[in-house]
Amino acid sequence: MKNNIIIPKSSLDFLTQLKENNNKVWFDANKPKYLEELNHIETFAGALLQELSKTDVLETASGKKSVYRIYRDIRFAKDKTPFKTFWGGSFTRATSQRRGGYYFHLEKGNSFFAGGFWGPNAGDLKRVRSEFAHDSKPMQKILKSKIFVSTFGTLQGEQLKTAPKGYDVTHEAIDLLRYKQFLIIKRFTDDEVLSPDFLNLALETCQNMRPFFDYMSEVLTTDVNGASII
Repeated sequence: MKNNIIIPKSSLDFLTQLKENNNKVWFDANKPKYLEELNHIETFAGALLQELSKTDVLETASGKKSVYRIYRDIRFAKDKTPFKTFWGGSFTRATSQRRGGYYFHLEKGNSFFAGGFWGPNAGDLKRVRSEFAHDSKPMQKILKSKIFVSTFGTLQGEQLKTAPKGYDVTHEAIDLLRYKQFLIIKRFTDDEVLSPDFLNLALETCQNMRPFFDYMSEVLTTDVNGASII
């Protein structure tokens, strides 16, 4: 894929300045600069959405709609700084048949793409665990594949210290059964984010999430007998 959509260095530099001046007075004075950099991020997100939509079905309407607001919700937060100091956004997969979603986080020294299941409800978690207990081989095959390992390394997320209720600590799939979250993350250096090839790298990363998403979608839309529940 050829493209000339890049994220300029100024987009990351603006965040550094915002981190040093995280107050409304400074932000209001630099609002034109913020809008200029936001446009770069929205343009990049729109280009990625367009390419990703060629191989997946997404309900996110546009790059602009995918990017999160810069304003923090500080009503119940100990940290009262009013603005986020990163560019963040997500693409939602369409219909109840497609589970998982793509998330991006751009920040100097801390940029990554991620996907998965941050807070699965009790029903979903129970269903996934029952599948792992029944046959963990399909998931293990995905996690050990060359593409998964080279892109994401390992499955991440919060885990129980012991076995979940109803399962023995000696279960052959105990390493998977302990997970309470199912996250896959690919980190990028600043040089990668600012390179002309970053759109391609981001697209490839999202596409490499698909075997994981497709497996989890199949599990979460069927019962233990494999019959559809949607």
